[in-house]
Amino acid sequence: MQIEYAKVSALGDRKDNQDRAAVVVSDDSALMLVFDGMGGHSDGARAAETGLKVVQELFMAAKQPIFDPQGFLYMALSRAHDEVVRLGHDVAVDFRPRATCAVCLIQEGGSFWAHIGDSRIYQIRDGAVLTRSRDHSHVEVLIQEGAISEEEAQDHPMRNFVECCIGGDAPVPDMSITDKKTLQHGDVLLACSDGLWSGLSDNDMAQIGAPGERNIVENLKSLSIKALEVNAPYSDNTTGTALRWLGL
Repeated sequence: MQIEYAKVSALGDRKDNQDRAAVVVSDDSALMLVFDGMGGHSDGARAAETGLKVVQELFMAAKQPIFDPQGFLYMALSRAHDEVVRLGHDVAVDFRPRATCAVCLIQEGGSFWAHIGDSRIYQIRDGAVLTRSRDHSHVEVLIQEGAISEEEAQDHPMRNFVECCIGGDAPVPDMSITDKKTLQHGDVLLACSDGLWSGLSDNDMAQIGAPGERNIVENLKSLSIKALEVNAPYSDNTTGTALRWLGL
């Protein structure tokens, strides 16, 4: 694979960073991971750290390219969930560690997406958002039903409420896993926490794929700085992983 990739994670206007992110690359596959520890619950950072570690280790132990990408993603996130549930075994249910997550598997000229909660994945092509994941949230349901616009969602009183996450209750949470999304030369994939996408439009997000001399590292850094500025003085942890596809 011919790719370039980057990772960023900024504290924002918070006391600690509960986000975790990684890009793991082999000769045949790459995995982008973002886990966002839920700040309203104890040990959000541990939940994010544990979830990322489980999925990353499963990927590194698997034969690549992954034979069944969708099955792998379901299995990996289910195991991550189980491990985070164990962290909160002796804790009252309302205070158990939890996290949202976005995972993107890239191989054989395409990508497979999986997410739980409001951590997102974007595909940018020719300087515009081609598609993005849809949050597991009440606000996203309202958007899809046409009750509110994307702009109105930014200030909605329930914008920070997610309907599922890893950790907490024992049953495996709802997760969205896509079919293969074909990649073209120059496409950019972005996996990020809500601290990065919140307050930014699709046009803003698409700037990470802007053509020119700047590389993906510089573009991701610029996007994160913009998110921090827009959301100041209440910016959240701001985390993302990005990958530009250059071909096989």
